[in-house]
Amino acid sequence: MNYPVWQLDFFGGGLLIACIAVFHVYISHVAVGGGRFLVLAEIKGLREDDAGILAFVKKHTLFFLLVTMVAGGLTGVAIWFTIALLNPAATSSLIHTFVFAWAIEWVFFLAEIVALFIYYYTFGRMDNRNHLIIGWIYFGCAWMSLFVINGIIDYMLTPGAWIETRNFWDGFFNPTFWPALFFRTFIALMIAGLFGLVTATNIKDDTLRIKMVRFCALWLLAPFALFLASAWWYISALPPELQGLIFERMPELTGFIQAFVVCSVLLIAGGLIMAVKLPQKASRTLTALMLIAGLIYMGAFEFVREGGRKPYIIRDYMYSTSILKADQDRVTEKGILQSARWVKNRQITNDNQAEAGREIFNLLCLPCHSIGGPINDILTVTAPFDYFGMTAILDGLDSFSPYMPPFAGVDREKEALALFLTQTLGGKSSDVKVAEIKPLKVEIPLFQMDYSKYVLLAWSDMGMNMTSGNNALIDLMPGNVTIKAQLVRRGKTPEIVTDQIILSYEIDGGKASGTLVAGDGFFIGEQISISPWSAGKDFQPYPLLTVFAKNAAGHELARTKVVIPVSSEIGCASCHGGRPETNPIVMTDATAENILTAHDKRSHTTLLAQAKKGGKIRCQDCHADLLSNDKGDPNLLTLSASLHGFHANYLVNKGAEACTVCHPGAETGATRFFRGMHNELALDCTMCHGTMAEHALSLLKKELENGKNRADRLIRHLKPVNFASVDEIVPRSPWKNLPDCLNCHEDFEAPESMDAFNSWTGDMDSLYRNRREMSEQIFCAACHNSPHAVYRATNPYGENRDVMQPLQYQGSPLPIGSNFNCKVCHTIDMEDEMHHPNMLREFRN
Repeated sequence: MNYPVWQLDFFGGGLLIACIAVFHVYISHVAVGGGRFLVLAEIKGLREDDAGILAFVKKHTLFFLLVTMVAGGLTGVAIWFTIALLNPAATSSLIHTFVFAWAIEWVFFLAEIVALFIYYYTFGRMDNRNHLIIGWIYFGCAWMSLFVINGIIDYMLTPGAWIETRNFWDGFFNPTFWPALFFRTFIALMIAGLFGLVTATNIKDDTLRIKMVRFCALWLLAPFALFLASAWWYISALPPELQGLIFERMPELTGFIQAFVVCSVLLIAGGLIMAVKLPQKASRTLTALMLIAGLIYMGAFEFVREGGRKPYIIRDYMYSTSILKADQDRVTEKGILQSARWVKNRQITNDNQAEAGREIFNLLCLPCHSIGGPINDILTVTAPFDYFGMTAILDGLDSFSPYMPPFAGVDREKEALALFLTQTLGGKSSDVKVAEIKPLKVEIPLFQMDYSKYVLLAWSDMGMNMTSGNNALIDLMPGNVTIKAQLVRRGKTPEIVTDQIILSYEIDGGKASGTLVAGDGFFIGEQISISPWSAGKDFQPYPLLTVFAKNAAGHELARTKVVIPVSSEIGCASCHGGRPETNPIVMTDATAENILTAHDKRSHTTLLAQAKKGGKIRCQDCHADLLSNDKGDPNLLTLSASLHGFHANYLVNKGAEACTVCHPGAETGATRFFRGMHNELALDCTMCHGTMAEHALSLLKKELENGKNRADRLIRHLKPVNFASVDEIVPRSPWKNLPDCLNCHEDFEAPESMDAFNSWTGDMDSLYRNRREMSEQIFCAACHNSPHAVYRATNPYGENRDVMQPLQYQGSPLPIGSNFNCKVCHTIDMEDEMHHPNMLREFRN
């Protein structure tokens, strides 16, 4: 943040430092273990008085000198050059914190160079005792160099008490210093034997070659048990949160951990095979393969160690963005462009937002990501996201991605970065397409107030039934619709009739049909299968269902019409990709595949593989869902709690848009299901269901009450918007405890408050969709219609499409019986409020 940015693009994402550092670390461990290898090999030659072994040692010393002093020296300088440009703030911090240690290390390194040159150029010219002393001096200096560097490197991973004390020795002798030192020492000895094979396999004399190959293989095999013990010690010394991060919460490291384990097996197997007499050509080939495996081995370990530091470059002190942890809140409040020293754009305008977005990317993303490169390619990472999805992922950047630092900047900077990533780099427009909807006329069934003997009322149990559509991989929601109906025999004292009555239905003029089943004073058709594409190629989320009431003799008593709301418009594509070119936004196979891939990655499942074998994934099989009566796995969160709890961490401060980006309620969408009277009064989802965070917290707190501690991880980052603390949120069960109409309409009066959240219905019978009025005869929804579509409702596919029954029975779109229209059922004007208080009045709205 305080230095100019070295803009690498393709070679970013750690590619340059990885290529240099892994190679250098590999060689540096050869330099440490190789010093001991040379001395002990020379002692072996002297003891056995074998000129061939001594010749091997001299030849290997030359190879060793070229590898360590030339390749190692060049890559060592390259590392300093590269880290100084890539992360000058961290480099400066390391130098200033450990200036004395660096000075000591350079002294040891200089002594290494001098000792190794003397050792090689005096071979056969100096007496054996002094020559061996020079060799031991080299090894001692090399190991002390490792000793010093190890303290600094592991300080970056586990600074320990240094965070509080800023004491040199607390940082140097950090919690992982000693296990890391032994770990690296044993791996250095193993790699020394591995590199010894290069020289040994090129010996022409068969007898000598086999002897020295076995000698080198012994170096590879002998330290392995101690190496494993030190690795276990190293892991155990890590703080518990780091262990969980590396081995559980960062699936990105799984491949490197697996590579380390596999290469361990390969190297040991290779060492055992080399101990057997092999032809020279075969032994050379195997040595080359083992050298490559050793490089992968070292690289895998370094990637795991580096990954364990994330999201820091110096853990708990400096983020990978070069922002100090202590400064993060200040920078977030002030803005990254206002805080950084080397930027052109301090303020963001409509004209410079793309350029400003690029500068923010350079400051916050480029330290770890490349543009089109082979490592951490930002184009691949952001490919699924549209502009809204990108702002959401930036909102929850560090919630479930433990390797990501929190976004450091104000909302305007977040928007500029999202625009740069999705539009400038991704080529996607940030403009929201408005779905084209063609309103359709409906025919209102006949009803004559003076002559008709029956009133047939029908409604959908839900204001909208969502379905995950026809993708081949996920069955999130089937979209089946439940219809309820009541037949009223009109009179001074109306009567609900079910005996000897048959209720049947047709969908869209006979494309599907069926019979409703009689219940306690009502009829019901459960789980009616319908698709928003049933009408043909055009999307129609509000198909018409005609209900017929007939007596036992087959004579029609009444008929009416009702919409059966069902939509496959589901907004997963905003974050999971696969967005179709035209509205509506449905879950395509590409979207579903991305969702399953993300689930497998985060939850260690194999859902994508199962789905591709033909087993379409049904979420309720694991996650309980009261709506579909699926029990799921009792140890897992319910479907509602897991979906809302996870995504709430990303959909922060987005108001009702956090709801409509997933549910088909957006005013620009092809469904627009929030079509009841409350919509006309400018109420939105949050007034009944709370903000996304509050909605999720109410569900998750109930899960905690039920002993599901996994909910705590989702709660950890959530902050309520309209409440002082999480403690004020009242826990609830999904689909059972919901906001009640009477929370606002106390005693059925005009509301004094527009906030129904946090006071819940007690059981299924008290839900609006299941509740009956005071006489326990008529369902509330029979007169007021479905949730989210209460009369008067305005349907985007035709203004009368949702109010056919009020228009049929009373000629107005208001709730049935309102404005003193009691004659719809009672045939006379009423003086008593039979169904609920305050009903005999002019309709307020």
